[in-house]
Amino acid sequence: MSEDHGALTVLRPNPEDWDHFLRSQARAHLLQLAAWGALKSQFGWDAQIVALADGSGIVAGASVLLKNLPLGLGKMAYLPRGPYATDAGHYPLLWEAIRSQTGAAFLKVEAGHFQDQPTPDFSAMGFAPSPQSIQPNNTIQIDISADDEIILKRMNQGTRRKIRKSLKADVNYIRGSREDLADFNRLIQLTGERNDFGVHSLEYYERVFELFIPEHGALLLAKRDNNSLGAIMIFALGSTAWYFYGASSRENSNLYASYGLQWRAIQWAKARGCLCYDMWGIPDHDHETLEAQFKMRSDGLWGVYGFKRGWGGRISRASGTWDLAFNPLVYAAYRTALKLSD
Repeated sequence: MSEDHGALTVLRPNPEDWDHFLRSQARAHLLQLAAWGALKSQFGWDAQIVALADGSGIVAGASVLLKNLPLGLGKMAYLPRGPYATDAGHYPLLWEAIRSQTGAAFLKVEAGHFQDQPTPDFSAMGFAPSPQSIQPNNTIQIDISADDEIILKRMNQGTRRKIRKSLKADVNYIRGSREDLADFNRLIQLTGERNDFGVHSLEYYERVFELFIPEHGALLLAKRDNNSLGAIMIFALGSTAWYFYGASSRENSNLYASYGLQWRAIQWAKARGCLCYDMWGIPDHDHETLEAQFKMRSDGLWGVYGFKRGWGGRISRASGTWDLAFNPLVYAAYRTALKLSD
């Protein structure tokens, strides 16, 4: 499907063409791969790829997730860690294309981390800061472009010591297969209950494995005497690797298997040519607040900050969550419903 939009054409590219364009972008993100839309479309969302093209191919676009709003009020369009444009002037045309192609009442954008690149001025394009985020805005990113000794020196002493103990311990670190997902799921369900955070179902992790592990990821496990002490799923696209899912057992905690797993993950990412290892999600506060409170709090993402802070990375905040109302009445009802649910 396509429509003329001045000098550009609006189209819904096939997954292969979209992924080819995505891989050419400096900020290429796993959550914008066509496979991520395929995953989420099996767990409560719909997915569409909307793009703008000229005579030479795609010049802007996004993989958009869609969810029905309550009471038949229409749909929310959600754009995780995108969009992409070869020219900033394409963005307004892209918003209009998303509106016309999806019929959504409003668009939620979480564009992600721009680092040294210019961040789009969402406010100037009619967006408002959103009262509801979906992905974590704050993360810790580790520069893994240096050699191992430099990476280790950037860590705090406690993390460095635990990594070295984990690698000397009687623990086997292995690449997991699909048959190991039941073990992974058992560990992550226990970890979620212990730390009071939400986790997905076994069916979800099975689909993640099928869609991403062969080309873009790895399941790593730490085992001792055939007992799994920990497991993580890691992913990579372009120059960045991400740690999305992880779990650990309290058994043999003195072996520090979680530290050994993360170090193996960094080695895996380096072998793929990645320059950055993203630990994916810490509390959305500035550095001073994080350091002042992490020993006193364990709720939400605070429980993992104490672990992630020691790895020598830098705190990086994304561009935030922004909403663009296509239907102002429906969007006002959405904001009111959020306030009432607090």
